[in-house]
Amino acid sequence: MTGRSRLSHFSVRQRLTAAVAVLTGLALTAAGLALYLAESRRVDHVIANGLSQEIAEFRELAALGKDPDTGQPFTSADRLLTVFLERNLPDANEMLFIFPLDGLPRYQGQTDRQLQRSTELVSLVQGLEATGGTRTLQVGSTTYRVAVQPVTEADRSGAFVVTHDVSAARAELRTLIGTYAVVSALSLVLISAVAWFIAGRLLHPVRRLNETAQSISEGDLSARLEVTGNDDLTELQRTFNEMLDRLEAAFVAQRQLLDDAGHELRTPLTILRGHLELVDPHDPEDVAATRALLLDETDRMARLVDDLLMLAKARRPDFVRPEPTDVAALTHGVLDRSRGLAERSWVLDDVAEGTVGLDAQRVMQAMLQLADNAVKHTGPGDEIAIGSRQHEGRLELWVRDTGRGVPPEHRESIFERFSRAEETEDGFGLGLSIVAAIVQAHGGTVVLDETPTGATFRLRFPYGGHP
Repeated sequence: MTGRSRLSHFSVRQRLTAAVAVLTGLALTAAGLALYLAESRRVDHVIANGLSQEIAEFRELAALGKDPDTGQPFTSADRLLTVFLERNLPDANEMLFIFPLDGLPRYQGQTDRQLQRSTELVSLVQGLEATGGTRTLQVGSTTYRVAVQPVTEADRSGAFVVTHDVSAARAELRTLIGTYAVVSALSLVLISAVAWFIAGRLLHPVRRLNETAQSISEGDLSARLEVTGNDDLTELQRTFNEMLDRLEAAFVAQRQLLDDAGHELRTPLTILRGHLELVDPHDPEDVAATRALLLDETDRMARLVDDLLMLAKARRPDFVRPEPTDVAALTHGVLDRSRGLAERSWVLDDVAEGTVGLDAQRVMQAMLQLADNAVKHTGPGDEIAIGSRQHEGRLELWVRDTGRGVPPEHRESIFERFSRAEETEDGFGLGLSIVAAIVQAHGGTVVLDETPTGATFRLRFPYGGHP
């Protein structure tokens, strides 16, 4: 089993907490190691300075050459050793020894029987009585640092000796590191607990997202996340809710498309079946008439399918592809193409100047659909106008006619699918739905103006183009 697969058995919260604990443990260990090395060097430095200071003070007294008690020169080397030993107190873990020319060694400081009875110390001092110096001495399990300053008189020699218990000094360091280890362990436990709590709080939106996704999988499309806070996870919640809104709208549109398609296709299919059942295969005229009727119904069904597919595509992000579009050229283009629809009094109301981000082909399709709709509701000689303008920070394009207009009872539902202002109209009532879908895909709106005569359909686009 690989490391990745083993980690997959743990939750994200557990992995985050473990990562924080490991990183914290490594940081505390590194800090403890640095502390130990720094304190170890400091202890060695303190020991070295202590030995050097005692030797320097002894040499200063020897260079002075006078007995502080009498003011007279020292009578002997042993007197120098005795006076210095009596007038100085050693530091902690330190002992002062004199090895006089005559008599037994004497010491000043805390009693250390192991060192006092040590033959190793005597041997070390004897070895350095001529040259002096500093050495490390191991007595049993204890380590000492020993500094020797020789004292000579005639052909005889003695020594002033300073010892420092290195093991005792380092025992304090070990106590410090032990205390640090305990505090670090408690800190690691506390930090891990806090990390566990914070990870739980941070991942709470993710858990809710998972629960919401499960609810949606079970068929509840209305489930949404409660957006709280103002951070990256909050933005994720908003994005997820927006995605759910789009999915729900897509599902609703899909169901509506299937319902509408089933409803509208049922009639031509019934017509096809009825004529096929009634056709007389032995009557050429009846066969020809039925064939013409069936072809016409087939064409109607093909147009219906094309329109429904157009409405279905309107939900796709790539339904419109905005590009910089010359509004004046677009307006003139709509008028030029509309003139071929029917003999009407075609008029150019106004033309906006400038460039706007639009899908020119889709907008052209919507405007021509409105122009065709105007043709159906007007007669020869009636006026149909095309225009565009910049108004209140938006681009507006419109188609105006002087025809029958839209009955008041149909003004609210005219943009819905399969809605017809008049039951006698040809078509399926999808034209204005397609126009609305194209405009909405650009982030705009389509409205029907309040006019005393005729109808004016106005397309309003934001100047930023596609949202």
